[in-house]
Amino acid sequence: MNKKNIVVALLVLLALLLVACGGGEPETVFVEVTRIVEVQGETMTETVTETVTETVTETVTETVTEQVAVEFAGGGDTLALVQDRGVLNCGGNANVPGFGYLDPDSGAFSGFDIDFCKAIAAAVLGDSEAIEVTPTTGQSRFPVLQSGEVDVLIRNTTWTFSRDTALGFDFAPVTFYDGQGMMVRADSGITTLAELEGATICVQSGTTTEKNLSDYMTNIGVNYTPLVGDDAVATRDAYDSGACDGFTTDKSGLVSNQILLTDPSAHVILDEDMSREPLGPLTRHGDNNWNDIVSWVVQCTFNGEFLGVGKDNVDSMLGSDDPVLQNLLGETGDLGQALGLSNDFCYQVISQVGNYADIYNANLGPDTPFNLARARNALYTDGGILYPIPFK
Repeated sequence: MNKKNIVVALLVLLALLLVACGGGEPETVFVEVTRIVEVQGETMTETVTETVTETVTETVTETVTEQVAVEFAGGGDTLALVQDRGVLNCGGNANVPGFGYLDPDSGAFSGFDIDFCKAIAAAVLGDSEAIEVTPTTGQSRFPVLQSGEVDVLIRNTTWTFSRDTALGFDFAPVTFYDGQGMMVRADSGITTLAELEGATICVQSGTTTEKNLSDYMTNIGVNYTPLVGDDAVATRDAYDSGACDGFTTDKSGLVSNQILLTDPSAHVILDEDMSREPLGPLTRHGDNNWNDIVSWVVQCTFNGEFLGVGKDNVDSMLGSDDPVLQNLLGETGDLGQALGLSNDFCYQVISQVGNYADIYNANLGPDTPFNLARARNALYTDGGILYPIPFK
């Protein structure tokens, strides 16, 4: 092989390596080659341009378990961005009554998760109504947080290992402990998941629900056919139309979706739990102060209930001789300053939105269509597992 061919071969090899690293797309590479020519005993150098065209095909097989954005927003100073903007951008849900729901008549968002968006706005901006809710689906929710389109995601999202690590997120404390369940028609006679052998089951795509369903049914030896919906509405509508024998999602989601069915009383939720689903807010990895703010807003609502400080009586608690209450409400100490907030940030949260019990009862409690028992979501002193971290 002459020198020209050696140079060309090396450049082609380099091009192939670059193409392989770039994802396997076919590529035409233009290279400038220095040709060495021997003419009657003397050496002369000439430069020519040669076109080398190579097609590279690369087949990659991979399992994608989560939707990941191409570009991540930098960690940055989210607090400063929110305060400069004057509005909290919160990723939420528009189709789950009780948690995140957009009223088609008023155009207003409401729900348990939406109230936690409001609580953060009250703490950071002093105005619980200074929020802009971006409705998201199971597939779009993570990219909008990763890209910086929203400041925090509060949307029935389960805390898992991969989401906390591989997706670049940090979770705040759990606001709702849940478990995946199954809804069936009351007249089907089905009382256990084992009786769904050969059934068609409606499940939403882009969630942990799909994998939980597969794992659980495999474990108990039940064969089924999944009918996958793109979002909560499509999944619920498919079940309501009779396309599926069962409808699975978190039990809280089943409760909220049941009231939207054509005949809510014609359906029952089975007792079995298929998974553990700790739901809570999440922020982008890399901004520890912002995650601290979101976390301590949640803890503020827990502590408020634990100490008996709620929306209806918080003003009467001001001026208390109890140093614990003084710290919580920011009358003494500098806990807020440690976060870059006003020291009375927790007072703002409770006075404008409420403590945890206020938020729960307003959206899911006995005076709502859901009447969802607190169960695991009660304080540890009441038989639940909510354990407030002290403000001190």
